[in-house]
Amino acid sequence: MQISSTDLGLAARVQHLTKTYGSGEGEVRALDGVGVGIRRGEFTAIMGPSGSGKSTLMHIMAGLDTPTGGRAWIGDTEITELSDLELTILRRRRVGFVFQAFNLVPTLDALSNILLPFDLDGRRPTALERARIDGLVESLGLGPRLRHRPHELSGGQQQRVAIARALATSPDLVFADEPTGNLDSRTGREVLALLQAASRDHGQSIAMVTHDPIAASHADRVLFLGDGRIVADKPRQTAEELSAFMLATELGAASTVPAVTA
Repeated sequence: MQISSTDLGLAARVQHLTKTYGSGEGEVRALDGVGVGIRRGEFTAIMGPSGSGKSTLMHIMAGLDTPTGGRAWIGDTEITELSDLELTILRRRRVGFVFQAFNLVPTLDALSNILLPFDLDGRRPTALERARIDGLVESLGLGPRLRHRPHELSGGQQQRVAIARALATSPDLVFADEPTGNLDSRTGREVLALLQAASRDHGQSIAMVTHDPIAASHADRVLFLGDGRIVADKPRQTAEELSAFMLATELGAASTVPAVTA
């Protein structure tokens, strides 16, 4: 897939992306010539079996990892050419992150965790940003918990704080890595609804890595990875359709493995 570096419809994109680990006979190719873009204002799910390269792709697109070969952009900025400092500043100002493990600072209360991106950027929220944060806190039901530290919060509350932190600066692009993996089904649905709303109501681009067909069914678009390559690019699918496709893909892969005889 060839993508023009001037395509303004993409919030992030990669071309000819490769990532290898090790060398010689022990070399593992996590990504193999991937070219794909995340469209602006769209909620994209990235699916695939373990070892398919989905988390590696997200980490490189987010500037958290470097490729072995190929190029990556956030908006019109080629991140593969940036210094560590330039990349840190770009991520802080333009990208939000939601992780399965929450990644909250244990010594800070919920409000301080939410405001952390501003502190790291050496500034206070503007009046408009503060109003947005107040709205996030209210919609997430975090008002009574703002002075609690992470260990005093449930898993669902911690993930809500992480989402508020990710959305507080109104980033163009939000990456979510298995954001519902540690949550019960009801809280997971609430988290997915919040990500949907960020895309639908605020025009933010969401890229979510997940192995869960139910989570992926909330997305506008689903990318499937297999053996380090994009194997399918589908519009919104039901959980049943996604499960069936994943099963067919895994059965197809298994059928290509030579049978082992005793």
